[in-house]
Amino acid sequence: MSDSAGLIAHNWGFAIFLLGVVGLCAFMLGLSSLLGSKAWGRAKNEPFESGMLPVGSARLRLSAKFYLVAMLFVIFDIEALFLYAWSVSVRESGWTGFVEALVFIAILLAGLVYLWRVGALDWAPEGRRKRQAKLKQ
Repeated sequence: MSDSAGLIAHNWGFAIFLLGVVGLCAFMLGLSSLLGSKAWGRAKNEPFESGMLPVGSARLRLSAKFYLVAMLFVIFDIEALFLYAWSVSVRESGWTGFVEALVFIAILLAGLVYLWRVGALDWAPEGRRKRQAKLKQ
């Protein structure tokens, strides 16, 4: 088979796959709209959280530190993912891969030390930190 015929066969296979995916999604959405409940009521529009009725407003003001910790968690979680992939292929990567992993860990450790030094990991308000520093002296 020539290269162009193989490319066309590959593209047709991909097109059929995409049509199947779109068709399956359309089928599931259409079936749920046909079989789903059409009743409307006051309780239907209320949020349902683990069997508890909601109390208060959902509009809570959170400190930016919560978001900072969430971002740090994601960053260091991805670090663990990369290191797991490296550990699976450690025999194939050899010493070069080991040195690259050490450089990667060193860069992330430098970032963690920087965050610690600028106070991004301190949860205590500034006044409480100053009082604790005075008590330690």
